[in-house]
Amino acid sequence: MKTMPTVAVIGGGPAGLMAAEMLAAGGVQVDVYDTMPSVGRKFLLAGVGGMNITHSEPFEAFVSRYGARVTAIRPLLDAFSPDALRAWIETLGVETFVGSSGRVFPRDMKAAPLLRAWLHRLREAGVRFHVRHRWLGWSETGALRFAVPEGEQLAQADAVVLALGGGSWAKLGSDGAWTPLLAQRGVGVAPLLPSNCGFDVAGGWSEHLRSRFAGQPLKTVALRFTDTAGQPHERRGELMLSDGGIEGSLVYALSAPLRDAIAVQGALTVQLDLAPDKTLAQVVAEVAHPRGARSLSSHLQSRAGIRGVKMALLRETLPADQLNDPIKLAHAIKSLPITLAAPRPLAEAISSAGGVRFEALDPHLMLRGLPGVFCAGEMLDWEAPTGGYLLTACFASGRAAGQGALRYAGSESASSGS
Repeated sequence: MKTMPTVAVIGGGPAGLMAAEMLAAGGVQVDVYDTMPSVGRKFLLAGVGGMNITHSEPFEAFVSRYGARVTAIRPLLDAFSPDALRAWIETLGVETFVGSSGRVFPRDMKAAPLLRAWLHRLREAGVRFHVRHRWLGWSETGALRFAVPEGEQLAQADAVVLALGGGSWAKLGSDGAWTPLLAQRGVGVAPLLPSNCGFDVAGGWSEHLRSRFAGQPLKTVALRFTDTAGQPHERRGELMLSDGGIEGSLVYALSAPLRDAIAVQGALTVQLDLAPDKTLAQVVAEVAHPRGARSLSSHLQSRAGIRGVKMALLRETLPADQLNDPIKLAHAIKSLPITLAAPRPLAEAISSAGGVRFEALDPHLMLRGLPGVFCAGEMLDWEAPTGGYLLTACFASGRAAGQGALRYAGSESASSGS
C-alpha cells in the first residue's frame, strides 16, 4: 500500500512557510520545525514600522538588485515575480498598495494579519508545526535530530527543506548555527557576512559629536566612492550618524561594495556630498558671499542650507584653516572625505551575505551531495538591499525548493511504495 510522503521543513520564516504551502498543495504531509516558540518571528519584526513586502519597479531593474548573484536568482523570480507575490498575498485577503517610493506594502502596513491568515491556511491544509525544535543535523541512521525542551528527538522524512535563515538576528533564530552541520558533510558554504549594515569610521567620532548627534539623520546627501575594481558608485538618499560611524538606508544600499572594498583594502575613504542639489560653483558662490558679523554656522545655514548635524560633521572633520577658507570649505561641502574602517558586526546587520553556494545546488535547489535535501531563503549565498528585495527572493526560493522537494518525495514514495 502506498503511503503519503512526508517532508520536513526546517525553519518557519517566509521561505520555509512558502515551501510548506507548495508541499501541502501537492498532497504530502508537511512538518514545519522552528527553534523559536512561534514561527515567523523575524518576518513580524520586519513589519515593525511598515511591512515592505516587495518593490514595484520594472522587472529588469528589480532583478539587477541582486548583484553578483543575479544569474542564480533570476530563474526564481521569473517563476515567482514581484507581481505574482502581490497576487498571492491578495489570496490571503490582504490588499497591497504601492508607496511613493515604489515600495509595496500591505494596506494596513502590518505583517501580523498576513502571517495569521497564512498560518490558518497552512493548518487547514494539514501542515503540522513543531516549535522549540532546534535542528542538530542527522543521526547515524539518517534521521533528523532536534533539541527539544525534553532533550533530543528524532524525525524521519522523505525529503527535507532547510530554510534556516542567515546569520543576523540571532535572538530570533537566525544564528547561522547550521553552517558547520552542512560544511562537515561537504556542502560548499561561503562565510556569513553582514549586509544592509552600518559602518564604523576610522578613529570613531568625538564625544561631542556622539553625545549630541548620534541617531540624527543627514537628509538629502549623496555618497560616492570607487571600489577595488575601479567601479564608481554614487547614490543619493538619507543616512544617520551612529555612535561610531554611519548607518541608514543610503548606507545599507551600498553595504555590499563598501564591505568588500574594506575587506580588500583594510579601510575605504568615501566622499559625502552635503548639498547634492547644488553644483560646486553654486556652493562656492554661496560660501564666499560676505557674511559680515554672522557666525559661520548662521552663514552656511542661510546661504547653503547647511545646518545641525551637517554643520557638526564639518566641524568634526575639517581643521580650522579649511573651515575658514571659503573655497576649501565649499569643496568639502560637496566632497567631504569620511574613512570607513569596518562594517558593524553580523549580529547587528539587517541581513547577511554568504551561505550555501549555488554551485552546491541543482536547479531545483537540492544539494547535489545530499539528495533529498533542499535549501531556500537567506541561508543561500546571495544578498540584496532593503526595499522588498530580501523578502521577495525568500518567497521565490521557498516556492522553488518546495516544488523541488514535492517532486523528489513523490518519486521516492512511488519507488518505495507497494
